[in-house]
Amino acid sequence: MVRRGLELQVAGRTMESVQVLHPRAVRRYLPGPADFEAALAGRVIGVPRRRGKYLWLPVGEDALIAHLGMSGQFLVGDPARPVAPHVRVRFTFSDHGPDLRFTDQRTFGHLLLTPGGLDAGGLAGPGAPGHRPDDLGLPPPIAHIAPDPLEPAFDEEDLAVRLRRRRTGIKRALLDQSLISGVGNIYADEALWRARLHWGRPTETMTRPEIGRLVTAVKEVLRDALIAGGTSFDSLYVNVDGESGYFSTSLAVYGREDQPCPRCGTPVRRDRFMNRSAFTCPRCQPRPRRGRW
Repeated sequence: MVRRGLELQVAGRTMESVQVLHPRAVRRYLPGPADFEAALAGRVIGVPRRRGKYLWLPVGEDALIAHLGMSGQFLVGDPARPVAPHVRVRFTFSDHGPDLRFTDQRTFGHLLLTPGGLDAGGLAGPGAPGHRPDDLGLPPPIAHIAPDPLEPAFDEEDLAVRLRRRRTGIKRALLDQSLISGVGNIYADEALWRARLHWGRPTETMTRPEIGRLVTAVKEVLRDALIAGGTSFDSLYVNVDGESGYFSTSLAVYGREDQPCPRCGTPVRRDRFMNRSAFTCPRCQPRPRRGRW
């Protein structure tokens, strides 16, 4: 949702100025806020990319990496509008069109400028000559992040082998960015419900057909969420145009404790999970006799 919006709104535009309004937003850029501003001014933004929970905007031979954290968001709009209290970084453009603002109420997100981010063919766009869909030219700081199931580079067979080698619960595995990316707490619960698997199922006991069923469910959930514009529960979660996502209106189990399962009518169960929650249907997703909680 965010990547698509940025591609439409800022790709191909030249940054005229960059203002760091809160130093915490660029805390991982060691040269500091002033250098961050100077390094980006006058540079052209390429086609935005995504790997898991990270976004990056190619800027020449470098990459502007963004991790949105819990409340980070990019918003575009009239450059003359007032600067809201939670705007952390503001980008203006040489065409004097809509500006781009990185807003983060809880300041858990961050931006980082780093070398790398070009495609194998040396250009930023997916249609560039020499581009290979499985070679995204990942910037070094996020090279360890696994592909998500909607990427051409995703390898289901490799995931199946690695899952069965792990001795953990399947939901923990889905949230492990070194195994599979792009799946957060909400989408994990929804995919497990579609695949009829309990979140505590030990990964080493899963059969190949079960893993295939789960991967299919994850892909379906991610595609449905993209079509709906993401999942929004409050005003913190919007796309670059300020519009909320509507996937939350079609959730089957997440956040629906004691409400009927859409498939069988059994009340949805909520369990504590890694300082968060896990939602399941006790009938559709029976608790394993030997689970990993």
